[in-house]
Amino acid sequence: MVGVPNSTRYLTHHNTFYNSGEGSRKKGSFPIFAAMQVVVSGTRPTGVLHLGNYLGAVRNYVRMQDDAAYEGYFFIADYHSLTTHHQPHELRSLVKQTTAAYLAAGLDPEKVTIYLQSDVPQIPELYLLLNMLAYKGELEKVATFKEKIKQHKENINAGLLTYPVLMAADIIIHRAHKVPVGKDQEQHLEMTRNFAKRFNSRYDVDFFPEPVAFNYDAELVKVPGLDGGTKMSKSGSVSSVIFLDDPDDVIRKKIMRSKTDSGPTEPNTTPPQEIENIFVLMEHVSDTSAVAHYRKAYSDCSIRYGDMKKQLAEDMIAFIAPLRHRINETLANEAYLERVLQEGGEKARESAKKTIHEVRNIMGLNYF
Repeated sequence: MVGVPNSTRYLTHHNTFYNSGEGSRKKGSFPIFAAMQVVVSGTRPTGVLHLGNYLGAVRNYVRMQDDAAYEGYFFIADYHSLTTHHQPHELRSLVKQTTAAYLAAGLDPEKVTIYLQSDVPQIPELYLLLNMLAYKGELEKVATFKEKIKQHKENINAGLLTYPVLMAADIIIHRAHKVPVGKDQEQHLEMTRNFAKRFNSRYDVDFFPEPVAFNYDAELVKVPGLDGGTKMSKSGSVSSVIFLDDPDDVIRKKIMRSKTDSGPTEPNTTPPQEIENIFVLMEHVSDTSAVAHYRKAYSDCSIRYGDMKKQLAEDMIAFIAPLRHRINETLANEAYLERVLQEGGEKARESAKKTIHEVRNIMGLNYF
């Protein structure tokens, strides 16, 4: 560029520059032009996505891909899945299912980068380097780590403990600005910001952005389960989760068996958690008039839970059926799935190579 010294290295992909010569550790962050913001997120391949995955994250992926302000990287987190020791043949199947669900949900590989975590070797390298800046005490305090060691006492491995560090590497390997995640991942994202800030402070640079949660709506989405729990999760009972490939009759059975109580006994009372969950699910898939009708019926003690569940079941089927059809259709085309991941891996590696080269330079690991 005209008028710019040769010693200055431009990182136009990330909208910053800093001196890469003798003074490379000095801060320098100056806007060059209005670049796109990088958005990164991923999903563990634990089977077909469920309603919570779709509404909490994937729907936002699809909405942002047509927005010229964003550059999207969306990955299948197969390294993360190894903390629970899937069998190899099972993992291969789960990766294909998750990729098919991404594509069926509307992600376009021509507009965003879809790739396997394990196809980008720069991620584990950055994970190793960030581990040097992570502390045992802070990792042991992570809510999901405490939850996992209670659930899997026989399998408390280092991968579970350092899960937030790998997640941070996943995100900042592309120097992301925003991460479309569900509410339950806010603590992990806060740790990612901490690691980015710690790296910048330790090496006196302004290199990694501090990514923030990204949602087109006013608040992060948290989809409840059918068992009265506050979160729809695969780690709970299968009967409490609506999967994107569930047949119509399975959806009906799950919803009709969802947890309820004996009904309100006084007008204008606050619904208990299990009833509020049904209302929240209706708000995602039903007409606002239907939700208003049942809210009013609960408020005046005239509600019939059986009717409410039937309404939710049919609305849920109408919402899920098109997704299920597209998933099955996409899953049958293995050549297409393979091509999407191969091409996505190439694009992801190109971005990651730029970041890791600069990280090594900042840390003094490029010796010549």
